[in-house]
Amino acid sequence: MSTAKQHLPEIVAAIDLGSNSFHMIVARLEESGTLSVIDRLRENVRLGGGLDAKRFINEEAQNRAFECLETFAQRIRALPDSAVRIAGTNTLRVAKNAKEFVEKAEAILDHPIEIIAGREEARLIYLGVAHGLALGEGKRLVVDIGGGSTEFIIGQGMNPIRRESLYTGCVSSSRRFFEDGKITRKAMRAAVLESRLTLLPHARDFKAGRWDEAIGCSGTIKAIGNIVHAEGWCLDGISDKSLKKLHDALIEQKYIDELDLAGLSENRKPVIAGGLAVLLAIFKTLKIEQMQVSDQSMREGLLYDLVGRITHHDVRDATIESYISRWDVDLKQAQRVTATVERLCNRACEHNIEEVEQVKPLVKWASMLHEIGLQVSHNNYHKHGAYILTNADMQGFSRQEQALLAALVLAHRSKFRTDAFKQLMKPFVKTGQQMCILLRLAVLLHRGRTNQPAPDVDIKISGKNIDLRFPDGWLDKHSMTLADLIKEINYLDSAGYKLSFE
Repeated sequence: MSTAKQHLPEIVAAIDLGSNSFHMIVARLEESGTLSVIDRLRENVRLGGGLDAKRFINEEAQNRAFECLETFAQRIRALPDSAVRIAGTNTLRVAKNAKEFVEKAEAILDHPIEIIAGREEARLIYLGVAHGLALGEGKRLVVDIGGGSTEFIIGQGMNPIRRESLYTGCVSSSRRFFEDGKITRKAMRAAVLESRLTLLPHARDFKAGRWDEAIGCSGTIKAIGNIVHAEGWCLDGISDKSLKKLHDALIEQKYIDELDLAGLSENRKPVIAGGLAVLLAIFKTLKIEQMQVSDQSMREGLLYDLVGRITHHDVRDATIESYISRWDVDLKQAQRVTATVERLCNRACEHNIEEVEQVKPLVKWASMLHEIGLQVSHNNYHKHGAYILTNADMQGFSRQEQALLAALVLAHRSKFRTDAFKQLMKPFVKTGQQMCILLRLAVLLHRGRTNQPAPDVDIKISGKNIDLRFPDGWLDKHSMTLADLIKEINYLDSAGYKLSFE
């Protein structure tokens, strides 16, 4: 879709809904595009600690989360959606009641929440860390130990080269091995071993020699860095020797509630043993001797990514371009269909399509990729395309955005699959279906795959009624389009929509 130049918002904000802590950062956006942080908030929510055996977030953890979000909401409620990014990570990726939780959280914050994939989280982490470092020519390994997952990124400059997200974190490890509140040598050995086994399949790709500098970030690593510095075990970052001293100190003190270490905060005590086990495993498996600690992480990455979108340097555009190339999409046909979708959308928007601005760019991208499945097979290519878009690692896209892309591609031809939209986040359900109808009509109008422009069609959408007006006599000269429109009436009718044309 065409996008008019936006005025830069004065204030932008990002919220990281982590498995252990919720973080919010608020910054002033200068005309130059630079950010000046004006507020930070952090609450130790331990959402991941509330996951039961069936992967449901319990009521106690939810209440802690909602209480925290009520505080955050006071700071961001007045900001437009375009100035706020809110991202959920591992716990919300795996929780079976994540959808219900997100709906309640969105009602509190009055802003949409994205659930991002592990590798997308890794990209944002690297973006945040890289902006806080001096530009250099060497490669960096960036590690972020979260509550339920740990992200590994090798990058150079501002570009992540390799990203991975593994299911091991300070909350999950602490719950599994130190639930009784005791830190024993046997339990620590088992915790380190489990994390090493999780990391082992990826060790070759991330081992020392493939990078020049190791950098850790976020809660666990920053906490460990504070301890080893305060205790005088390491004056610069974290060394392997200082980790061994911390390991021995925890075992000697034995009880989590009674830990007495300089630099260790009360809210970090419950998860420090599990976090240390994960970091010990990383140091040993990847043969790290020294790690620097960064103050920046995913929340800063969210902000910089948001600024990119505002200033039209959206990584999602680059992702779409790469997929067009990788899957050998017919670019001319994609552009024809996209241009017609744009025209139809601009006219339909005058007739009460709700929440269209949020969906508009995703319809554009779906239009560009609607034939991506042709490289798999011509038969049912819309189904192949939907599968690719559901499961691919698409930089910059949240899980919900990918789900909408997949739904649009799945439903763009043949039977109108309204069921594909039912599990989407609320703003995408109704509007997504309406916009998909525009995509279906655009594909229909360009069935001939020629450079002949589509007719100047007037369109009105009111609820589930779609009314098309073609130029006088145009349909009389295009019998194939007329036949396709008659078929489309039946397809849409079976989904509860009424299409009329003249």
